[in-house]
Amino acid sequence: MNPNEKFSEQSGISAARGPNSLSEHRPETGDGMKRAAAKQMIEKYYYQLTDGCGDEHCQNKDCASCPAFAFTEKSKNELAIKAIDLFKGKAKLCGPLPSKVPRAENLAGPSKLSSEDNATTAGVVLEEAPSSSKGIGGVESSKAGKMILEEKPSSSKGQTTALFSQQSTCNVIKPIPTPAAETIKYLTEEKVLELIKSCKEENSWSKLIRVIGATFNNADSLIMSFRKKDHSISDHGNVVSKEKGEDRESAIQSDIRSCDSSAGHSVDLDAVRRTFQALMQIPDLPYQGALVNALSSLSRNIEMELRYRRPLEQNPNYINIFLIVMEIPLHEHEELLENAFPEFCRALGHMSMSGQAKLARIWSTFGEDWLLQKTRLLHQVITVKIAQNHGKWGRVYQLNDDEGIAGSTKVMKILFYASIIGGSMDPHTVLAEEKEMNETEESLQDMLQGGAVGHEHKDLNKPKEDPLAQELNVSVLDCRKPLVPFDEFVNELLNEYVEIEADYKNKMESKFSFMNHSFILTTASKHTCMYIDNRVRMYNERRSSILNTFLRGLPPIPFLRLRVRRDHLIDDALVNLEMTAMDNPQDLKKQLIVEFEGEHAMDEGGVSKEFFQLVVEEIFNPDFGMFTYNDHTRQFWFNPTSFENDGQFTLIGIVLGLAIYNSTIVDIHFPSVVYRKLMGKKGRFEDLKDLDPTLYASLQQMLEYEGDDLEDVFMQSFQVSYKDVFGCDLTHELKEKGADVHVNQENKKEFVDLYSNFMLNKSIEKQFRAFKRGFNLVTNESPLRILFRPDEVELLICGSTHFDFYDLQKSTGYDGGFTADSPTIQHFWEIVHEFSEDQKRRLLQFTTGTDRVPVGGLSKIKLIIARNGPDSDRLPTAHTCFNVLLLPDYSSKEKLKDRLEKAVDYSKGFGML
Repeated sequence: MNPNEKFSEQSGISAARGPNSLSEHRPETGDGMKRAAAKQMIEKYYYQLTDGCGDEHCQNKDCASCPAFAFTEKSKNELAIKAIDLFKGKAKLCGPLPSKVPRAENLAGPSKLSSEDNATTAGVVLEEAPSSSKGIGGVESSKAGKMILEEKPSSSKGQTTALFSQQSTCNVIKPIPTPAAETIKYLTEEKVLELIKSCKEENSWSKLIRVIGATFNNADSLIMSFRKKDHSISDHGNVVSKEKGEDRESAIQSDIRSCDSSAGHSVDLDAVRRTFQALMQIPDLPYQGALVNALSSLSRNIEMELRYRRPLEQNPNYINIFLIVMEIPLHEHEELLENAFPEFCRALGHMSMSGQAKLARIWSTFGEDWLLQKTRLLHQVITVKIAQNHGKWGRVYQLNDDEGIAGSTKVMKILFYASIIGGSMDPHTVLAEEKEMNETEESLQDMLQGGAVGHEHKDLNKPKEDPLAQELNVSVLDCRKPLVPFDEFVNELLNEYVEIEADYKNKMESKFSFMNHSFILTTASKHTCMYIDNRVRMYNERRSSILNTFLRGLPPIPFLRLRVRRDHLIDDALVNLEMTAMDNPQDLKKQLIVEFEGEHAMDEGGVSKEFFQLVVEEIFNPDFGMFTYNDHTRQFWFNPTSFENDGQFTLIGIVLGLAIYNSTIVDIHFPSVVYRKLMGKKGRFEDLKDLDPTLYASLQQMLEYEGDDLEDVFMQSFQVSYKDVFGCDLTHELKEKGADVHVNQENKKEFVDLYSNFMLNKSIEKQFRAFKRGFNLVTNESPLRILFRPDEVELLICGSTHFDFYDLQKSTGYDGGFTADSPTIQHFWEIVHEFSEDQKRRLLQFTTGTDRVPVGGLSKIKLIIARNGPDSDRLPTAHTCFNVLLLPDYSSKEKLKDRLEKAVDYSKGFGML
């Protein structure tokens, strides 16, 4: 890089800088105008010293183009000082200089020149995109329109011109034939490649730097850049009309309408990508500084536009800005990624929902590789921001307060929904059926709840659907397989630092909250969000009960209290819950307190855990007749021929809802389609794989069979058979006169769909509707459906099946004199790690009240092992409500193992102490 190139990047940076405030758009007067004129003249001298006037025969020794130029080895700071000296001495200036001389932001009017500067020289027209008049972008540019050698009124409405007439000793300068910053108003692939070629020949990248800085700083320029062939722009920046005689306004309107084509934009993305690829081949990326500053300035400008105006409504082509910028290979520009890009994300986050939806639809067509790359770049931005402020995060300064993190998360949401839209979506017919089904069930639910005896009429505070999802008319549940896996959107480092309580408060105050961008949270973090939300609702119900006591004289009922007998557990529990649901369903949202008759125990969570476990064991007993059990899959399914009434299934749904609401894991083994159906989806053929793998494989084989003899090979009609709970064979016709309709190549897809629908939906419609109704009585106000996907709901209810007791050991605390180095503690963990899987389950049951692993793993349990006196023959005991294990300080490992195994194997109930 030659000496002049060292300053060219600074020139580009200057071109990239835009006005920092609205006041910079206003004409200056008085002293301010004098300062602006002085600044402009000093810049002219500086650029004359650094880049010269371009005339190789120049005789001005203060010009870099002069053969006798004496300041070649000076640094840029020394040349800046020299420029000030030349200004003070009113030294002569050469004729028209490169584009950096007439800086656009200083063109409030004609420049004030010295009295001796009245000689004229040959004119170089400096053309830029029209500024004051609203152009294609629908926004006003901060650039001046034309700069020529004599002042004359502009022919364009609102356009300003400026006079630059200087005395010079140089010869007449002819216009430069190569594309330079002076003549480029917008970029095309051809212009950039020609400019790169020209810069290589001249061994100077100053022109390219100025073009990059000026173009990426100007919204209008980007809007007009890289247009498709059928969206071309004239040499004056106007839309080229396809029909003769069409005026400019009609052409612009035509261009706006053309943006609403099937592609949704007018950018030639292939040309953009090839252009950036060519720029990436330039050694040392000399334009990077100009690009960083240009994007920073552009981001500030478009943020103001998006916040206070509606540029996308005025011109849909405004979206071209975001499409072009997102194509920049950010992974090769670390400075851009860490500095300018977060500002750009912040600006993009202010785009209207309709604009974000449009971007999502466009990006959904770019493929999974593109989406995955951009998602990972946004993760990098968030991770860098968190790491840069390590030690700063806390209750005073939250992740939510960082605009770079918030902006990147908002942009990631657009990518998230683009991945959903571009993925494997359910058919529109199925979605329409599900919508109608859910609306009917909600109406029935509201009617039944409103008819309760003691129901207090108040608006339910149901979670609001994501506004972007509403705009797109799509749900995460509608997509079976997104383009980018859901796990790719989770940021582990962010989940370590985020304060869920503060985030929940932000959500309640309608501030930026990660709860509204739950795709970035882990299942454990989302579980904490829902736990806090449920607790807040419990406290609100408790407060309402107390207020009713004072205002209406009603007896205080701050809790949902269940008093049950162990030998009549189901009868007592279901009767109590049925009475509560009939009287006032809102009482189901109070904190659950369970009392076992004849046992003295305060329910701090442990008693409730055992209650749910015992209820589930009895209800799902095949002898009960409500559910069938598949020995192959080891899962339960609704009995389509059950003799139980709807009320029994409703009460079971209430029990399951209470388990989630009270953060209790239960040992339920349902196929995953149950959780999809609870979230409002219908079972489809793909769900049969989990319910009945054998049937699924048979139907899949039928679909894949291509022979013309399918009817003879499979010998299947549209009548199917199944068994009831007693083993009796039953038949069902999938369509009218189905027994007479045989399956062939033409109707096999219809047969598979009807068979799947019967097995998963129709055959159990009555039972599941009642079950879902009871579940919704408890969870209808919970953010369950907003935060979790069906597979996460299953994890939430059933817990994990991965027993990592080393994680439990790391998170365990010690009390009463025990430490991690105590011999008894070391012996305890040696014994535990030698336990079988079944013994570990029983130990977990003994210490915590459940043998299920919570969401996030065993490290979330926070077990406490406390010393319970010196060596003795007593068995270990546990406070399951608080996850505390009381362990005597046994004298030997063998004795500890013997006592521990007996306690784990034979303990049951409460009040043993």
